[in-house]
Amino acid sequence: MSNVNERLRELGLVLPEAPKPVGSYLPCVRTGDLVFVSGQLPTRAGTLVAKGKVGTAVTIEQAAEGAKVAALNGLAQIAATLGGLGNIVRIVRLGVFVNSGPGFTDQAKVANGASDFLVAVFGDAGRHVRAAVGAAELPLDAAVEIELIAQVRG
Repeated sequence: MSNVNERLRELGLVLPEAPKPVGSYLPCVRTGDLVFVSGQLPTRAGTLVAKGKVGTAVTIEQAAEGAKVAALNGLAQIAATLGGLGNIVRIVRLGVFVNSGPGFTDQAKVANGASDFLVAVFGDAGRHVRAAVGAAELPLDAAVEIELIAQVRG
């Protein structure tokens, strides 16, 4: 995936600095040929871009954009751990947690924001297995949180 940074530029995106953890955990761990990324929030420069319950305070479209931002932050964590994104072989798994208002059942539509972004960046290597789960609350009242697993070489 040597052209990942080029693809991000084509999409009008810049890889941000990896966000600092909001708790007592590692943001990213490599074991063997897998990299596990802890939950990432939809933040830009330390500010949540999607905050509140989806289906009430936040629209599906706003939350899907937040999922995309959180996935970009996940890539930033991988880059910080590996020294770049060039060794990513594929995205293996995406977990998406949606701060769901009462009766909200379109978590999959929110998760598509992150899934579609990863496919746009990595092509077929961005296709992954996924879980999209409704949550009663998320850290900092974020509308969405993602976690991911990537296969890497070297």
